[in-house]
Amino acid sequence: MAMYRKKPVVIEAVQFTGNFDEIEKFVGGDAEFRDGELIIATLEGPLRASPNDWIIKGIKGEFYPCKPDIFEATYDAA
Repeated sequence: MAMYRKKPVVIEAVQFTGNFDEIEKFVGGDAEFRDGELIIATLEGPLRASPNDWIIKGIKGEFYPCKPDIFEATYDAA
């Protein structure tokens, strides 16, 4: 088995705090607010984001939600 380190990458992200309009603009309109949840169009299909989840723009321009604890463990402010 070999060990690997994740390459340092700077990403863009917005935390979902009820700011639907900001997130909809961030993801280029590919978001929907339904039943108290944010639905984000991702490469894997629509995914739900709960309040306080982070919406991340990946290195290829894709979007996906990330739970706050995982975001905090993975990313530092740039």
